[in-house]
Amino acid sequence: MPKRKKLTIVDLAKKAVEAASDKQAADIVLLDLHGLASFTDYFVICTADNPRQLSAIANEVDEELTKAGLKSNHREGQPDSGWMLLDFGDIVVHIFSARQRRYYDLEAVWKEAPALVRMQ
Repeated sequence: MPKRKKLTIVDLAKKAVEAASDKQAADIVLLDLHGLASFTDYFVICTADNPRQLSAIANEVDEELTKAGLKSNHREGQPDSGWMLLDFGDIVVHIFSARQRRYYDLEAVWKEAPALVRMQ
């Protein structure tokens, strides 16, 4: 039986992007924060249309990364707040309502970070 290839952190970050996409998240971006932040290597940022979708995206990302062997360190926010954060250490996933995404504007804050993936 052939050995399965161990996924790298960037592979796992892309898996988070795929999971968000599977739940119809909008405007998904994967930022590479290597050399820019000491607390994480990657941000996944996406937008949900409503609190129910926000919760579904968070649960799907958590489930898929857990299946791949990465455990969540911390979860913040509530679907009704328009923002949730999933902290997997080397990967931090931000799920926003459109309003909260404009308000926090993480892409502008981290404008030096290259976007490895951008899905409309």
